[in-house]
Amino acid sequence: MTQSAEPADGTASPYPQFPMRRTCPFSEPGEYAGLRADEPVSRASLKVNGKPTWLVTRHEHVKQVLGDPRVSSNLKRPGYPHQFHISEEMLAHVRLMMLSMDPPDHTAQRRMLIPEFTARRTKEMRPRIQEIVDERIDAMLAAGGPVDLVQALALPVPSLTICELLGVPYGDHAQFEEWSAALMNHDLTPEEYGAAVQALDMYLDKLVTLKETEPGDDLISRFLEKNRTEQAADHVDVVTMARMMLVGGHETTANMIALGVLALLEHPEHMAELRSDDTLLPNAIEELLRVFSISDSGTARVAVEDIEVGGVTIRAGEGILALNNAADHDETVFADPGTLDFHRKEARSHLAFGYGIHQCMGANLARAELEIVYSTLLRRVPGLRLAVPAEELRYKDDAMVYGVYELPVTW
Repeated sequence: MTQSAEPADGTASPYPQFPMRRTCPFSEPGEYAGLRADEPVSRASLKVNGKPTWLVTRHEHVKQVLGDPRVSSNLKRPGYPHQFHISEEMLAHVRLMMLSMDPPDHTAQRRMLIPEFTARRTKEMRPRIQEIVDERIDAMLAAGGPVDLVQALALPVPSLTICELLGVPYGDHAQFEEWSAALMNHDLTPEEYGAAVQALDMYLDKLVTLKETEPGDDLISRFLEKNRTEQAADHVDVVTMARMMLVGGHETTANMIALGVLALLEHPEHMAELRSDDTLLPNAIEELLRVFSISDSGTARVAVEDIEVGGVTIRAGEGILALNNAADHDETVFADPGTLDFHRKEARSHLAFGYGIHQCMGANLARAELEIVYSTLLRRVPGLRLAVPAEELRYKDDAMVYGVYELPVTW
């Protein structure tokens, strides 16, 4: 078990501390298997503030919680398990983004955005994503190795893609990527977190204001046009939505691109298998998403009524973390879950994109980006290899989304 936390009143918490660290980048934290077996709905204290929360670790229970209308995503509700430092003053004034909304507000905004992320719309975007990937690999090869694959490929591909979709100038990417990375950090002070939110919102406020009078062929402009009829959001809502999509649209996919490449480099037998049979790639991507489950702590909820989960009563007002990484290593659903198996038939049953009404809208787009990046790298850079020992890599144990800070490679 991890160390007990020290709550604000100075009394030692009897609960293990959350988040729990991964000791291997390809597996879940070591405590999860024991929790699933012995106490699948258990108490923990949040590292950031010592407050108690419930941890839910079995696949069936995580789906139950995320699909239950008696739990709320509203981070302003008392008991919500915040995983970053946020002051009461800031919490009182923060505008909820769609991820933190409950129906009917969530339903109204999501309905307006869904057409942008359908399988058909993603298919239309694939040629442009392929161009972006080819351009980045051209630049990488021209520069010569070693290079940091995170900066050369993993981050620019989803960042360019989401910028073009939203209508955000990519020339500003260095600044908003810095703000975005800050928002993913558990360890920021309330002042640092507030400053990052304010800076990004001021940037997007100017952009949305411009598109209100000079619309373009982009998602934000189309949303504003629909909203004139639907009236589902005001100006600040649109700014907040743009922040959610800009941050969520590149942080998660960038980390999965880098981790997936690392997995292939560390398992050359799997890389060779994909090269010999590219029809395996879609299932391989589902398996990589399952194994890494990079947004493990991103499914925070709070009960609004008493609910029973796994024979345990969670009281109204108590926080819940439905851990998708724990669920995606549940032995009752995924046999030998610690083994990377590109032939795993149940791989697509993972919960890496969440579940229920908040399931990731961008899942089709993320899958397309991963498939195009992996297949192009395998084809164009056959000699790709790590430029440093794997033991020297630094992992994002301090972030809301797991990943690797740098991935030095050569060929």
